[in-house]
Formats: sequence, C-alpha cells, structure tokens
Amino acid sequence: MGRLNWRDVGLAMGCFLAVTYVFCVGYDLAFDQRMYEVWLKLLPGFTWLTWGSFFLGLIESFLYGIYFGLVFVPLYNFFHATR
Repeated sequence: MGRLNWRDVGLAMGCFLAVTYVFCVGYDLAFDQRMYEVWLKLLPGFTWLTWGSFFLGLIESFLYGIYFGLVFVPLYNFFHATR
C-alpha cells in the first residue's frame, strides 16, 4: 500500500461520520433511545432536536472526518516511509 492522500481519507471519513450521525439520530427518534446525550457532549452547539441543530451536528460530524484525514494521513505516511 502506498502513500495516502489526506483529501481522499478526510472526505471518506467525513461522509462516513455524517451518515453514521444521521443513522444515530434516526435510531434515537424511532426507538426513543438516549444516544443523543453523547452528541450533546461531542458536538459544540448541538441541542436535541431542531432542524438547525440537526444540520449543525451533520456539518460538525463531517468536519471531524476532515480533521481525521488531516491528522491521520501525515502520521501514516511518515511511519510508512520509515519502514
């Protein structure tokens, strides 16, 4: 496996986290769970549940994925190059 590109990894992880966020919110609504309490701690400004808060959480989840790509990929590429 070669070097990774931070944009590819960041976009893939951002989409993954955004889809996961939507599934978790839907699960909470459908089955009256309390998973939203985790989102309250992880996503600044998120409250349960308004449209504005929902989209804020969606954007923040995506940005966490971009952050993952920005941090993980250079570390991976550094350690991969030193093997």
